[in-house]
Amino acid sequence: MRPIRRGDRGPAVTEIRAVLVGLDLLRPTDPDLTDGFAPGTDEFDAGTEWAVRTFQQSRGLTIDGQVGAETWRALDAARWRLGDRALYHAIPEPLNGEDVRILQERLLEMGYNVGRPDGVYGARTARAVAQFQREIGLSPDGSCGPQTMHALRRLGRKVIGGRPQWLREADALRESGPNLVGKTIIIDPGHGSADPGIVVPDGLLRWTEADLAYDLAARLEGRLAAAGMRVHLTRGPAPTAPLPDLVRTQLANDLGGDLFISLHIDGHANPEAEGVATYHFGTGNGVTSTVGERLANLVQREIVVRTDLRDCRSHAKTWELLRLTRMPAVRVDVGYLTSPTDRARLVDPLFRDRVVEAIVAAVQRMYFPIEQDVPTGSIDVRTLRAVVAAAAAD
Repeated sequence: MRPIRRGDRGPAVTEIRAVLVGLDLLRPTDPDLTDGFAPGTDEFDAGTEWAVRTFQQSRGLTIDGQVGAETWRALDAARWRLGDRALYHAIPEPLNGEDVRILQERLLEMGYNVGRPDGVYGARTARAVAQFQREIGLSPDGSCGPQTMHALRRLGRKVIGGRPQWLREADALRESGPNLVGKTIIIDPGHGSADPGIVVPDGLLRWTEADLAYDLAARLEGRLAAAGMRVHLTRGPAPTAPLPDLVRTQLANDLGGDLFISLHIDGHANPEAEGVATYHFGTGNGVTSTVGERLANLVQREIVVRTDLRDCRSHAKTWELLRLTRMPAVRVDVGYLTSPTDRARLVDPLFRDRVVEAIVAAVQRMYFPIEQDVPTGSIDVRTLRAVVAAAAAD
């Protein structure tokens, strides 16, 4: 969908404003913040833009003040408050909404395994609800109606001494062992096809985010395959039908990956914006993919140490690409194509090799037990290939 932004009018704007009013982010007669007049309900004014930005920040979305496809889906989901409706596992289109996410977080606090709180009432959530119902003497039908809601409200936490999801993720990571051989990684080169992403003319050349992201992904594929991992790319270099984030996450889930890494190049209207940033799933209120957070931090530190990119740190987001994948997932924005300084680095193949080496080192470090971790920048990724070759020879 075309992003709905400031200055737009129409029924879609009216609906957006109605949701924002329901969330107490906007008053029906909010005055325009710059012109001082009371807008109509179908006008996307400065007050509406501010409310959208506030909503995006609270949900861990990209804060641009525009309502694109992902922000619209988040707004639509936010209509629902826990208890407004009965929740159940619907096939083939499961229920989704803010009420589902809150229910999942509540169950997680009580020690039930719903996986990631993605706001989708899927089979795992239904099983967790059924287990809860069985333990308190209700009929274990896996649906959340008035009786189940009443029981949830009157019971407290069951798990003491750590976040349940952290314990599960950490245990699964520990049991998988430190060796990369046999593990499956999904590499997602951002954009592609009719969507080139950031595009910057440079003399007779034309640099695009999609091309540079694919080059990074192809180099990373080779290094990780040499280390013994099973590697899948979400797209190839040739033009294909556009791949929305929902399709990419479904592909990763179907392939059963152990890790998911999405590669992007950033851009900004200010040419002085530069640096590398990494993102992992997190809601900002303590619910996070802890393994994803650790991987994001490792990737960030390795790239900063091995390159001269500015450190823009790692951040928690609820982007669908991070929220709907069933494995630890990170997105890496490797520099700003719109920055002359970063662009000069990114177009250098040797620099891209250093970025790939940093990511490979981070992946290996993530599987090391904490007590056996090594200093940032110390892993020589060439030894990973040598270890695999020696194992094959034996």
